[in-house]
Amino acid sequence: MHKKIMVQGTGSSVGKSLIVAGLCRIFAQDGFRVSPFKSQNMALNSYVDIEGLELGRAQVVQAESAMEIPRAFMNPILLKPNSDNNSQLIIEGKPLKNTSAKDYFSNSKFLKDVALRNYKKIEENFDIGVLEGGGSPAEINLREYDCVNMGMAELVDAPVILVGNIEIGGVFASLYGTIALLDEKDRKRIKGLIINKFRGDLELLKPGIDMLMKKLNSEGLDIKFLGVVPYEKLEIEEEDTLAKKVNEYTKKVGDIKISVIRTDKMSNYTDFDVLNQYPDVALNYVFNKEELGEEDIIILPGSKNTISDLEKLKENGIYDKIKELYSKGVTVVGICGGFQMLGKEIEDPYHIEGEKEKIEGFGFLDTVTTMEKLKCTQQVEKVLCENLKETIIDGCENLKVIGYEIHQGVTRGKEKNIALGEEFIFVAKENIFGTYIHGIFDNEKFTRRFLNNIRIKKGLSPLDDSFSFKEFKENEYNKLAKLLRDNLDIEEIYRIMSE
Repeated sequence: MHKKIMVQGTGSSVGKSLIVAGLCRIFAQDGFRVSPFKSQNMALNSYVDIEGLELGRAQVVQAESAMEIPRAFMNPILLKPNSDNNSQLIIEGKPLKNTSAKDYFSNSKFLKDVALRNYKKIEENFDIGVLEGGGSPAEINLREYDCVNMGMAELVDAPVILVGNIEIGGVFASLYGTIALLDEKDRKRIKGLIINKFRGDLELLKPGIDMLMKKLNSEGLDIKFLGVVPYEKLEIEEEDTLAKKVNEYTKKVGDIKISVIRTDKMSNYTDFDVLNQYPDVALNYVFNKEELGEEDIIILPGSKNTISDLEKLKENGIYDKIKELYSKGVTVVGICGGFQMLGKEIEDPYHIEGEKEKIEGFGFLDTVTTMEKLKCTQQVEKVLCENLKETIIDGCENLKVIGYEIHQGVTRGKEKNIALGEEFIFVAKENIFGTYIHGIFDNEKFTRRFLNNIRIKKGLSPLDDSFSFKEFKENEYNKLAKLLRDNLDIEEIYRIMSE
């Protein structure tokens, strides 16, 4: 019989995603087939599954932790912001339309049908479903439209665990206040509480926990306290943590300094997480031109609005600074939208990204990109060509690279496509390369050879370290599972699911 549990939070960034990932790994370790599920996600970081369908990367992490293949039905509604009040709406992995917040909520019945239809796939194929909420369930102005918190729990009759983050302060007020704001029916769905990201002496916290539970139980609520999860530094991909990465990454020292250009509509910044695991790399995210000038590699990342981001780079002076540094021999890399920027021009005849129909690129590559009506979303496996001499990826001949594509533009030009096949997705020459392949740096042989070329260029000896990002992630998922097993009442969570 299928069982389910839903993890909701007192707000954003309380750690819901990692709690879900940890529970998925625990249940999988215990012999169950388990799937994550988040009905609605809002993120610029997305992934493409085996059918070429998009889903949020948080559910990819959770699926990996569950030892399952990530699938779009695990995140059937994805919103990718275009502006402050407009997002691309992706339904069941395929772009549907651009929508405003008002338009989105006016279609709540349709969205609930989508959410329920996709959760049924999990009910039919998995022993356990671990659902994640979004933001807070106490957004009482949106309850009638809700399909991601209590609205979703109601659709599938799921018991709820509520998570609070003590790191930001006010955890008792946020837990109690969230419960108090819910109507009686929703309040009764909450069966357990977790305090997350704790640092310090647990004995000092216990009196507060006792008082909170007494107050809740005196109000007739059958809620159990499930535990306190201590803060632990885990190298597991999280959503909405770029600011945290910026602060952490800038502290690292390494032989190779890499600057990733931080743009307004930057997407898939998780492409670069793996680089920070190489001992000789210091990764930094750059906001303004004054921070540029000391690096060996500049990376232009993916973008949800390439033309808008390129315009901004021209306005803030980063565009001219990159051109200057490139002329001095600094290596430049472009991924997806960044790849498009490296060419001579980007055209948008159908106004996919806005009113502007054309913009001049950096001109480092003899290419032109045209924004097309159809979006390319697919997993890719390519073999690099035989002759890469005099390019920054010399030594990568005949290597197989895997990843995925998510892009609206089609790039054409006179440059040589080094990924064998008809698609123009990978170009390299001298001290530059550009590609549409997200996850390119997850290919350890490719990445180490590329980094070694930079080392040789600097007069340093190449390294022969072996690093498997897949094995690294597996170790981190197991550490997360142990952290939760050691600090949560997992037996009680199983009991809650069996009620």
